Order: sequence, then structure tokens, then C-alpha cells
Amino acid sequence: MANPAILTVDDDPAVSRSVARDVRRRYGDRYRVVRADSGPAALEALREIKLRGEQVAVMLADYRMPQMNGIQFLEAAMDLFPRARRVLLTAYADTDAAIDAINVVDLDHYLLKPWNPPEEKLYPVVDALLDAWLAAPDEAISETRVVGHRWSAPSYEVRDFLARNLVPYRWLSADDAEGGRLLSAAGLTLDDVPLVVTPDGTSLVRPGEADLAAHVGLTTSPAEDFYDLIVVGAGPGGLGAAVYGASEGLRTLLLEQRATGGQAGQSSRIENYLGFPDGVSGAQLTDRARRQALKFGAEVLTTREVVGLESAGAARMLAFGDGGVIAAHTVVLATGVSYRLLDAPGLAGLTGCGVYYGSAATEAPGCAGQDVYVVGGANSAGQAAIYFSRYARRVHMLIRGGDLRRSMSQYLIDQIAANDGIEVHPYTEVAGGAGEGRLERLTLRDTRTGETRDAEASWLFVFIGAEPRTDWLAKAVARDDRGFLLTGGDLLAGGRRPPGWPLPRDPYHLETSMPGVFAAGDVRAGSVKRVASAVGEGAMAVALVHRYLEAP
Repeated sequence: MANPAILTVDDDPAVSRSVARDVRRRYGDRYRVVRADSGPAALEALREIKLRGEQVAVMLADYRMPQMNGIQFLEAAMDLFPRARRVLLTAYADTDAAIDAINVVDLDHYLLKPWNPPEEKLYPVVDALLDAWLAAPDEAISETRVVGHRWSAPSYEVRDFLARNLVPYRWLSADDAEGGRLLSAAGLTLDDVPLVVTPDGTSLVRPGEADLAAHVGLTTSPAEDFYDLIVVGAGPGGLGAAVYGASEGLRTLLLEQRATGGQAGQSSRIENYLGFPDGVSGAQLTDRARRQALKFGAEVLTTREVVGLESAGAARMLAFGDGGVIAAHTVVLATGVSYRLLDAPGLAGLTGCGVYYGSAATEAPGCAGQDVYVVGGANSAGQAAIYFSRYARRVHMLIRGGDLRRSMSQYLIDQIAANDGIEVHPYTEVAGGAGEGRLERLTLRDTRTGETRDAEASWLFVFIGAEPRTDWLAKAVARDDRGFLLTGGDLLAGGRRPPGWPLPRDPYHLETSMPGVFAAGDVRAGSVKRVASAVGEGAMAVALVHRYLEAP
């Protein structure tokens, strides 16, 4: 972070150089002196400083300047840096104007030109102003900043993307003073959000995920054209495959369309994963696994959508959504599953505006003192309910069945039963929702009687089962009737190998109907939907990759 700035602005080149020289001589070791030759140029400099998240301690502006005089400049500058101390440089004839400016722009001091010697007439004034500023300075900000609206779906998508990719950021409401200052510095209005400002001062207006990833330090392009192993999907299965593949010397590339961790990465707390007796959040587990894969030399790419797979002799070719192609000896498909959309009238247009799929942990603080509704009865729903109960007035779990025992681990059932802030509503489903620009109410239906009732609601989090992310594979590999990938023995219908299988051996345990292409984790038919099993399958897939590569 750069030193705080002292800005001087004067249209007379000789005076401008003199002011900057005297200020730099005494304060240059602690402050950065910024010199401008007009009010508009000085405002542009202030906007750049604001976008970079840096500080301005003192502004010294000449009164008599064309286009914009010193008072007008300081008045405009207050909107960007209200805590910076303000000094007007005046001639003796302009002292009345300087005195009037004390009320107009809350002027801290005015200096008569010339001020020689500066040791007597300049430095004592600036010393006092710097001491006053240091007692209550503007905050220096080094992380990415996001300016948006609370009930804006694009704003939510940006925040969720950054949070899931473990990119530190600061959220600023466009309606708050600091959010408004950033919009002004970027030359934008309230209608332009979300605005993302990176630490180097780059402004991104409503950025797409690929553009956002490229500007916040995430890697989006591969370093090579060919790899030993490409892993598609960076959930627990994919991360496990990447760690073991890279650690065993394979040139490994891990591709993720949105964020590492998958659904597990959104979990607020995982308590049944081996080696973490006190539990671990999905984000923490994901971060450790990602850093582990990178340590062993794996490449991790974000926002790369894979849209096709085909065999080309000994190579396996993957096509990207942007038209690019990449190849490898072997592929592990670990694309996981997606939450199903809640098919209820009125909800489709409210996604990101009160209706969320997955835990959306970034929204938890906003739920403070309000009721939260969670749909679903599996572990992910239970973990979310416990997490949101720390913030919400009450968490309502809506389940279609009579209790949680069918689909939830016992340790979570026990925690929910002991939590006074969580209420389970059996035989209940969401029949509809409504609201102007955001969720305001839900219609709930009793699954036994069909009776409905309305409930005021601003927060709905949906966990209603999952669908495999395999449509992009088309007919490249065999899938079951629900889209899950068939592997190993499941491909041997009637004891016969799958149609078109070119090898004299049967498919390996996790191998798909395309030799050299393996599946791991939730995307595989018959898999156990647990983090530990997905990681284990990722590791086992790498062992089978070695067997495939070493075969004659």
C-alpha cells in the first residue's frame, strides 16, 4: 500500500513546483506528494487514488484557477475524501473569499502566498493538519471491493463467486456513503452496479465470471496444450485426483467452471470427515486441498467450461466453450451434481433476490433477526440450517417427509433437535412465492392434505436433491437414465463389454465406456454421496490412470 498522499493543485507552474518542493522536502519520507495543474486534473488524480483504495491526508488548492477555482475543487474533493484536511492558498486580496470558504467547504486553514520561510508559515500549519488527520484517517483498503445492492441478483452472483473462490473482498452497499464515493470515482451511477474495484484500481462494471477471475488473480488459461491427466471438476473428487495425480509426477490440469470445492465447498461445517474431530468448513477444506494440489505442481484453472469430449487415438480431447481445445493421455470426470431448481410459481425471477440454491453463506449476516426458510432434508440442508441459526431469529426447515431420518446423518439430526432456533416442518413443501424485486412471502402446502398457508419470508435456501452435470458429454460416454456416469462392472450388461469398447480387457472399476476416461465422486452412478468417498474415488482414479498408462 502506497503512503498517504498530500495533493497540491495550482495552475501557475512556478507556484506549483514551489509548493510541491517545500512539501516533499519535509514530508516526502512519509507521504506521497501528488501535484496537479488544474482542478479537473486534481479531481481525476483523486478518483484514481480512491479506486486504488489509498489515502489522502491533506489537499492544498490555489484559489484563483480557471475552469474550477480552489473552493469549487475542494467542495468536489470532499465527496471523495471527506476526512482529508483542506487548505486554500490565497493572495492577500482574496482573504475574504478564504474566510467565506470556511463555511462553504469546511476549510481547515488558508495560507497567504508567499509563505516564506516555510519553516515558520507552512510547516507548522501542515504539521497540525497531519496530526489531526492521523487521529481519524480515511481507511486504506487493499482488497477487492464490490459495490452493489442487497437485492440485486448480479451483485449476489459476484459476491458468491468471489467468496467461493476464496478471494478476499469488501462489500459496500451502493446506498451507503463509501459505496457512493466509489461509484462517483468510477464515473458511474446507482444503475450501473455491481461495480468491482480491484486492488490496483481497475473498475469492472457488471463483470462476467471469466473477466472477474482474470482480474482478481485466478488462473484461466492453461500453460500447455497436452497433459498426462486432466481433471474436470474441482469438488472433493476432482481435488483428490489432482492432489494424487500431481504428487505422483503426472502433468496434471484441474478445470473448474465456477469455483473449487463444488457443493462441499459451500458447506458451513463438515463434522464427519476423517481427521477433523472438531469439524471443518467446506471453504477451509477446499482451500487446503487446492493449495496442496498447487504445491505438488498441478495447474488449476477457473471459469473454464468444458463442452465436449472425444477420443483421438491415444489422446483424449476436451473442447472449451470458447472454442479452445486441450488434450491429455487420461481424463477424470468429477463434475459433481447441481441442486435442482424449485418448481414453484413466482420463484424463478427471484433467484439471487431472496431465493438461493445452496448455502449462500455470504448472505448469512443479512439474515440477522429474521426468519429463514430451508428446503430439503439431507446433510447439506441440515448443515445450512445450523449455520443460519447463528444469525436468524428462527430457521424453518421444510421437508416433504415425516422426519429427517431417511436422508440425514444422525449427528446432524441430534444437533437440530437440540437447537431451539430451528423448527422442522414435516410434510411441507413450497407451493409458490411472490415479491416486488425480492422475495417477500411464500405459499406453503401440506403434502398430506393439500392445504396451503402464506408466510412472510425474505430468505429461502433450497437443497432439494441433485442432478449430474453430464449433458455436455452427449453420447461420448455411457450414462444411466438419470444422467449419472456408468463405470466398471456397471458397463458389463449381460457380461458383455460396452458397445465400441476397443480393448481386450474389461473396463477398470472407475473407468467409463471410453478407455482412459474415469469418473469420481457424485457424478458416478452408484457413488456414496459423501465427501470422504469422493476424495477416495479421486485417489483411486489416479491409481487406475497409472495402470492404464503403463499397460502395453
